[in-house]
Amino acid sequence: MEALRQDDPRRFGRFTALARFDEGASAVRYVARDIASGETALITAARPELAAVPVFSRRFQAEARTAERLAGGWVAPPLDLGDTAETPADEAEPLWTAAGYVPALPLSEAIGIAGPLPERALRILGAGIAEILSRVHAAGSVLQGLAPGTVLLAADGPRLTAFGPLGAAASAEARPGGQLSVRLGYLTPEQIEGKEVSAASDLFVLGLLLAYAATGTTPFTEGPAEEATRRIAEDEPELDAVPEELRELIASCLAKDPDQRPTAGTVAAELALEGAAGLARGGWLPEPLAAAVADQEARVLALEVPEEGEATAEAGEADAPPPPEDARPAAPRTPPEPEGVGETPEPEDARPVDAPPVAASGAPAVVESPAAPEPEDARPVDAPALRKPADVAAPSGDTGPGNGDIGEDRGTTRFLNTGPRPPQNDRPTTQLALPHELTAPRAPHALPAAPPAQPAAPLALPAAPAAPQQPGHTHGGPAPYPAAALPAGPAGPGGPGGGPMVSLPLPPAPAPAPDPATSRRTLLTIAAAAVGGLIVGGGSVAALGSGSTAEATDDKPAPKPRRTLPGQAPEPRWIYAHPASESSPLTTALWQDKLLVVTSESQASAVDLRTGKRLWQRADGAKGQAALAAGADLVFVASPTEFLWLSPKNGKVVHRARYTEAFEDLPGLTVGRLAGSSGPVIWFTGSHTVVEKAPKPKKGKKKGKDKEVVEAYFFAYDIVQRKELWRTSVPAGRDPGTPAYRVVAERSADVLVRQDAASLTAAEVKKAKGKGSVRSFDQKTGKLLWTKQYGTASLEAATTGDEDGTLYAAVGQDLQAFEADSTKPLWRVEGSEDSWFGTPLIAGPLIHTTERSRLVGAVERESGRLVWRRSTEVPGTGPAPSLTLSGSEKTLIAADAVQVTVFAAADGERLWKFQDIGSADPKGETVRASYRALAFGETVVVQRDRSFYAFPVA
Repeated sequence: MEALRQDDPRRFGRFTALARFDEGASAVRYVARDIASGETALITAARPELAAVPVFSRRFQAEARTAERLAGGWVAPPLDLGDTAETPADEAEPLWTAAGYVPALPLSEAIGIAGPLPERALRILGAGIAEILSRVHAAGSVLQGLAPGTVLLAADGPRLTAFGPLGAAASAEARPGGQLSVRLGYLTPEQIEGKEVSAASDLFVLGLLLAYAATGTTPFTEGPAEEATRRIAEDEPELDAVPEELRELIASCLAKDPDQRPTAGTVAAELALEGAAGLARGGWLPEPLAAAVADQEARVLALEVPEEGEATAEAGEADAPPPPEDARPAAPRTPPEPEGVGETPEPEDARPVDAPPVAASGAPAVVESPAAPEPEDARPVDAPALRKPADVAAPSGDTGPGNGDIGEDRGTTRFLNTGPRPPQNDRPTTQLALPHELTAPRAPHALPAAPPAQPAAPLALPAAPAAPQQPGHTHGGPAPYPAAALPAGPAGPGGPGGGPMVSLPLPPAPAPAPDPATSRRTLLTIAAAAVGGLIVGGGSVAALGSGSTAEATDDKPAPKPRRTLPGQAPEPRWIYAHPASESSPLTTALWQDKLLVVTSESQASAVDLRTGKRLWQRADGAKGQAALAAGADLVFVASPTEFLWLSPKNGKVVHRARYTEAFEDLPGLTVGRLAGSSGPVIWFTGSHTVVEKAPKPKKGKKKGKDKEVVEAYFFAYDIVQRKELWRTSVPAGRDPGTPAYRVVAERSADVLVRQDAASLTAAEVKKAKGKGSVRSFDQKTGKLLWTKQYGTASLEAATTGDEDGTLYAAVGQDLQAFEADSTKPLWRVEGSEDSWFGTPLIAGPLIHTTERSRLVGAVERESGRLVWRRSTEVPGTGPAPSLTLSGSEKTLIAADAVQVTVFAAADGERLWKFQDIGSADPKGETVRASYRALAFGETVVVQRDRSFYAFPVA
């Protein structure tokens, strides 16, 4: 953090800049404050020369929207955007975003202060970042935003500050004709081979990040820099200095084959099964880092908003002499830059028209129909595969460092959904530039790279206990990099590559061949560079049309920033997004704490509860009811026409019992909703239509007409033995005739059942006189034992019971307990005005209650004494929240149409709240489905329509 410079902006909307936080290749970050509210923010302001490039502007805004969608947990919530700033007409519109300020240190700075992180801190760091990645990957996206400079270490856990290639760029440069050259801070084996990035690419970079945090160096730094791509593609990483308990996991992340890398959810679970937030409780940072974070917080709190007259004087501090050497890490020296690579021909299907040959200077030839303007939805075609790293000629020659030029044949980094497309003459074409020689000087009109950051005087801040800081490499582990081999980053000490984070220069690429059409379009050049302390290597070039990315070109206005709710939810262990190409889920259920089984109109599918990955899908299970465990080895699903027993491994149908065969004496049987289950026994209703013959007419009388009659039954069925236990005749329900039953209590001798009011016939409703009833059926024979009403409990009243023979029912706006056999009232709990109780949840000596007024509580089963009652703090109407208990019964989860609220079951402490930020297409339909919660072990799976989140709970 340093004082503002003379040319730094002083205002960002409602925020006033106080100090520079740090700077990167594409943006500068400032600490700022809203004078009216006192709110402190971290402003990310794009460099003006880059903001003027349209494709940069669109990508910057798209990454801001990604941050907004991920807000919460380890992502600070956006507070404001810079789209309303007023600027002169001849200046580029400033680009900036404001996020909530959290005292934190960049990972690169933290390693410089305290050296490699201990194992527990590594686990929390890796689990936190993996939890974010799992959310990104569940939406079908790739982050491409990991680097030591984009990960911050705060007192309560890590924070991620970059959400795409621009945020993690190691260098960025505006070029003639509206071009933008961006160097990314990493390479992966698949990028070296010219393949698409994927979710597995993020995992490779996470492995590099964790290896760096564990050792203070990177696993691929030994050997000549020009062979870096070969080492990344072929050599095994050096992980001897990584803690033994984490070595295997990090090695799996660094697997050459993307298919062999674990998912983000798996990494998060293996590093911190209780979640990063749970493991970080009580503090997680080593003492020097905790002191540095506290010192930063104290200094920011002490910053005062300068008066208008002080602005110029304060800005003048930028010209002050640099601080003493022992006050900041020394920047490594800059060696000469190599140049020159071999040439690889480009396949013809990458060009819409005959392409001119590559110039002798090695400049990429950009092809476009001269008269055709660029359409907004233009997307690049797939870049051709690259030559193997071994075939790349060794670079030679000298150039200046940090110039932003690109030219080595080392892999293409592309945005999402930019795969192969048929060549078309009316849109730009992505081409891979593979220079033969890189010896030509920079074109005279080419813009220079961003100048190195000028040293600034230390902030004149009130005294605060400073964390111990020492220059350079002060810890006892291995030195981060060979002293003379690596230069400072392109942005200088304050930018990427500052301190222990360094950048290896790349050979320059000459200016593009003259093209009169370049003034009418914008190209974005993306290169994978050797920077950020993650890898040492370079990258080749891909030119993308201005409308080139699936996420970056979303022209939909950014949604208003949404503040996080009090009590942020932990990062999910994994997120599963039900495919948009399939119909929405109908039912969801947990099988043996191993599978999440989802049924829809088209199929049944299973998701691994450990990883969140889809394992199988089976069309036979279409429109099936919630899956159950048929013993330890089979998944039971009741479809509209048959019972199915599926293999949990692959979904294969092991057994099936068609209703026409299993109940052959009931032709045309329609099976209703399952009423309940206990162990291997399920209860359900069914009906079929029979023709009732007209009675024989009396002599001289005309014969009456035959009529169709619906006969209904209540069944008990053993799904392990696959046989019917009993059936009993019951009154038919409302058309089409199958009554809907729900088991409210199971006792040793009988089963207590209620019928849904919607399935009662008009005659039954009239006979009930507004009161609901409960039926008792014998457990062994199915015989109806009795039917009773309880007080004034209505037909729709929520009712449940326990094994001791007590029923709990909503009566008016109160909750009342009754003796089941005698209907004797036992106790009453008063509810809130103009509300009513939902279905209570029995848990040992307590009953957890829920009300339409959004009050959730607990009462003693025996006496009805209120133990606690809390609000979910959700406005609105609708049914009472549904309740779920965690496997340990220590955590109570309340889910409604607006959010999920989590309480401590014992005392009602509100732990956290969760609202789905929406991982679906921003242009898709608004999701209005209510939340559901399914708990197992120390995890609760929260569902909202197609999205599933696995959260750690106690």
